[in-house]
Amino acid sequence: MRNHVATPYEPVHNVKPYKRVEGTHQIEHFFRAAAELDVDKEDIRRYYAFVDRKIADLLLVAQHTAKANDRITVEPRDIPITKGLQQSIHEFEALDLDIGLERILEKAVPEPQMDLPYSEETEARLPDIAGGLSLAFARAFKIIDPKIKHLATEEWDRTFQIFDLLL
Repeated sequence: MRNHVATPYEPVHNVKPYKRVEGTHQIEHFFRAAAELDVDKEDIRRYYAFVDRKIADLLLVAQHTAKANDRITVEPRDIPITKGLQQSIHEFEALDLDIGLERILEKAVPEPQMDLPYSEETEARLPDIAGGLSLAFARAFKIIDPKIKHLATEEWDRTFQIFDLLL
């Protein structure tokens, strides 16, 4: 798909298959390093659901921005990155040097089907964006309850609600 150049008159859909990989150790290590939280397999499932949903939300807005600007591909500048998310992305990149979660996210971040294809630069940026979202998400648990160590469904639901309001 990357070699094919779309024309404005040709409908294009991203057909990259959904990928899910095992990254349990890296995700556990990430949550401990980012927010001193212990996660289990159910938490990891919820974490992947969060990343999937938020990346899809950001890409949906990016697609609308690209269309509004008469572009035929989604570029990184189309993705609505706030100052806070940009800071979280930079902090994730620094933190992840020892963890290796970005390699997991490269394989795990889904690319929802959209009307416009993503540029290679956009595709390359998605794991870092997912990492920044992940860092902000992990730290949000500690803001909600600074003493928390093990996550329960209530904390996940509350944090999901907060992020749904913000992003």
